Amino acid sequence: MKKTGISDFHVLITIENKPHVSDPEGETIHKDLIMRGGYSSVRSVRSAKNLKMVVSAKSKKAAEQIVKRMCEELRIFNPIVSNCSVKAAARKKR
Repeated sequence: MKKTGISDFHVLITIENKPHVSDPEGETIHKDLIMRGGYSSVRSVRSAKNLKMVVSAKSKKAAEQIVKRMCEELRIFNPIVSNCSVKAAARKKR
């Protein structure tokens, strides 16, 4: 049973290397797949990891704050080499 004023939110966490950190996975995809496949207009590729969560919170902003704090406290990403972005959206009811 949900508490009044609490909704579920889909939260997408994207973790990617900072721009100055090399990205071997992205470089390999670019060189070995994209360039060899003839897509020479693609100049570079950066890879990232996505995590999806459903979070109960009072608002979209609160859901994002909960997840941001969790990611930092639990060290879900390495802040020295990675950036972490968090985006929430209201979960549609069925």
